[in-house]
Amino acid sequence: MNVVLRLLAIGVLAGALPAAAQQGASSSGQEDLAKQLSNPIASLISVPLQFNQDSGYGPADGSRSELNIQPVMPFSIDPEWNLISRTILPVTRQEDVAGHSGVQFGLGDTVQSLFLSPSKGSLIWGVGPVFLVPTATEDGLGSGKWGMGPTGVVLKQSGPWTAGMLANHIWSVAGEAGRSEVNATFLQPFVSYTTPSAWTYTLNTESTYDWAGESWAVPLNAVVSKLVTIGDQPVSLAAGLRYWAESPRGGPEGVGFRFVVTFLFPK
Repeated sequence: MNVVLRLLAIGVLAGALPAAAQQGASSSGQEDLAKQLSNPIASLISVPLQFNQDSGYGPADGSRSELNIQPVMPFSIDPEWNLISRTILPVTRQEDVAGHSGVQFGLGDTVQSLFLSPSKGSLIWGVGPVFLVPTATEDGLGSGKWGMGPTGVVLKQSGPWTAGMLANHIWSVAGEAGRSEVNATFLQPFVSYTTPSAWTYTLNTESTYDWAGESWAVPLNAVVSKLVTIGDQPVSLAAGLRYWAESPRGGPEGVGFRFVVTFLFPK
């Protein structure tokens, strides 16, 4: 169930790119874009490709590699309101995550969120529905259930700081008989600091509470980030560590890794 409810913590890490690749945007413009990346509902088209690697599953010390494709699309409804679409489609390879269960590879379930958000105001917020779509290509990669529920985000940006919370709750409403029901709450508090040179340092947790199983999954993420431009294309590059402070029985343990490449398309 944890695989279908993960949401993105956005951050970027600099690579050793040549100086020519970093031209095309001023330092202040890069800093502004980097701060927008810390806002999950910014009025900015972005396509993050987030890779997570975790291990320590069950008695066979299984592992999971997951690439989350996460396009964010804002739409202006009128001068006062925006509608932001956030999609998460995981591509997963896992091995022995349920004992000696072998290898599974394919698509996981899609999580689709929609946020209605005011376009003005010092406090940034958005609310709307979230949907769980059973797109998994193998049983072990998804819930087999259709689900829905509420989602919301609130954050404050002050100078170089961004702090806030993203949350949702999903209940299953239909799907394969015999599969476990989905009844889970997702909480993602986050804080980030962006420098004038467009480095961003982010701390967050992406906690999921399974009400049916009465268990928590709590990865703590620390990400260092840098925004660059390649030609005229702004791109963010990220890397970080995650520590599983709590996980359900048979879940991941210890330290994991996160890498992100995000393509940005400013209006």
